[in-house]
Amino acid sequence: MKIPVFIPAAMILFSCTGQQYQHLDSGANALLSKMQKTVNDGKIMYGHEDALLYGHSWCSPDRQDYDRSDVKDVCGDHPAVLGLDLGGIEHGDSNNLDLQSFDSVRDAAAAHFGRGGHVTFSWHADNPLTGGDSWDVSSSDVVGSILPGGQKHDEFMIWLSNLASFFDSLRDASGRRIPVIFRPWHEHTGSWFWWGRNLCTAEQYKSLWIMTHDYLAGERGLKNLIWAYSPNTGVDAAGYMERYPGDEYVDIFGFDCYEFHDGNSPLEQSNAAYTEQLRTALTFISELGKQHGKLIALSETGFEGIPYPQWWTEVLYPAIKDYPIAYVLTWRNACDRPTHFYGPFKGAGCEHDFIRFHNLEQIYFLQDIVE
Repeated sequence: MKIPVFIPAAMILFSCTGQQYQHLDSGANALLSKMQKTVNDGKIMYGHEDALLYGHSWCSPDRQDYDRSDVKDVCGDHPAVLGLDLGGIEHGDSNNLDLQSFDSVRDAAAAHFGRGGHVTFSWHADNPLTGGDSWDVSSSDVVGSILPGGQKHDEFMIWLSNLASFFDSLRDASGRRIPVIFRPWHEHTGSWFWWGRNLCTAEQYKSLWIMTHDYLAGERGLKNLIWAYSPNTGVDAAGYMERYPGDEYVDIFGFDCYEFHDGNSPLEQSNAAYTEQLRTALTFISELGKQHGKLIALSETGFEGIPYPQWWTEVLYPAIKDYPIAYVLTWRNACDRPTHFYGPFKGAGCEHDFIRFHNLEQIYFLQDIVE
């Protein structure tokens, strides 16, 4: 049973006008409208990365129906939003960087959409200049090398072609393209990815985003893609917008924010620091979203290993409940790394608190959004 909560007036920042965007097809416009209605109703959808592909104690999905998730094991319902990653698609690989086949990624997305859920994709692309991975920051010439005129531009356009072909293959039972949220070049205000702040100029980053958008949405006609811009926290409003490519290239204002603990100080201190960081960012991003007419989302978050058992209802929920967030997505539950999990699972210390989180009226899971 959902527990009623008071919905503060601050949640209602947008009006659902039914506005149609020409750069999006009817399915993508319908998805944006559904998310907008969720916000207008004062609700927040819960999402989990890779939820249908593996869990903390199981390493492969039932490829017949993709109907298991750690979240469902705990609370009886899937997350409303399914996160997936496309790292490796640039090479035409069979598996992504987390060793999941792209066939499974495609089928899981279709299964979740078919049940009425929403799907979001990130892309941890390898370093096209050095041959390293996304986290190879050994050169500050990478972005410049793939822009028009750069030595790796032609090769990178093949990467974008492989990405486009995958997105084009996302089809529903009627053969129509599935609308998805695409979140490229994320956490760029940090410097741990080759497209990060200290690895390229603001103009280079904007050019990378626009080139990616114009190829996928323009040349390849992928109007099923809803574009999410997601810096990480640790910046102010000016820092958030410094590398913003423009309203015509972005549909959602997202941001990524994780809780960290040094293992020595009391957990309450890291909880408080995380809460302050979240609320500071949500305050100015809510205002920016209002100014630019964009939905906002907490596009990645979590606390690895969830060492504080009441984290869901005593930390995460109080930090986000007063803001007009369309969805909050926690990162994945790895099956091959004992401490690498960000969601609940059967036997986890946070299991019972997550059930309380699920039962909050303001938090939406899959069954809450199915029409």
